[in-house]
Amino acid sequence: MNILFMGPPGAGKGTQAERIVDTFGVPHISTGDAFRLAMKQGTPLGQKAKEYVDQGLLVPDEITNGIVRERLQLEDCNSGFLLDGFPRTLQQAEALDGMLAEMGRSIDHVVNLKVDRGLLLARLTGRRICKACGATYHVMFNPPVQEGVCDKCGGELYQRSDDTEAKVGTRLDEYISKTSLLLDYYSGKGLLREVNGEKEIDEVTGEITACLRGSL
Repeated sequence: MNILFMGPPGAGKGTQAERIVDTFGVPHISTGDAFRLAMKQGTPLGQKAKEYVDQGLLVPDEITNGIVRERLQLEDCNSGFLLDGFPRTLQQAEALDGMLAEMGRSIDHVVNLKVDRGLLLARLTGRRICKACGATYHVMFNPPVQEGVCDKCGGELYQRSDDTEAKVGTRLDEYISKTSLLLDYYSGKGLLREVNGEKEIDEVTGEITACLRGSL
């Protein structure tokens, strides 16, 4: 089974992906992991990607697409895969369709985790970190006993600058803008499976599993 996972930051995509790959016995492939593997192995595309990464530049689509192709051709993907973080654009989606067609394969399901923007903001801006020991808390899901104070060492808790509402909001808006065309693309192909990511973790897992097994 070949699965694409989509969802905004804070939707719980990583947690659900881990559960789904265990259930269906397919590898979880993120773009970052594919890049790291190619660079570690020193493949020609990996070396090209490293040149861009080392300069802090975006890796061009043709290199990214090639690295994803190489990863999908590895033996552990023979029975399927869960692809996370790719494609990010309509052009990449069309390239993915092309490379899979050359392999005699195609995408079976595109799972999109839907979560209200306000809840996403609450999830993403609630993180607090201890200045002294680095322990991590969350004001909603894992609060300290005393507000602003680390349970472990008594250090001061702070919010990272990129966790502020303004910056998180910008990231969310950018994600929504970029992925709307992708969602329309896969919906038009009859592949899109919309899942409510606001439910309890086990409920979300159950709904995704049911969608993939064709019972929803």
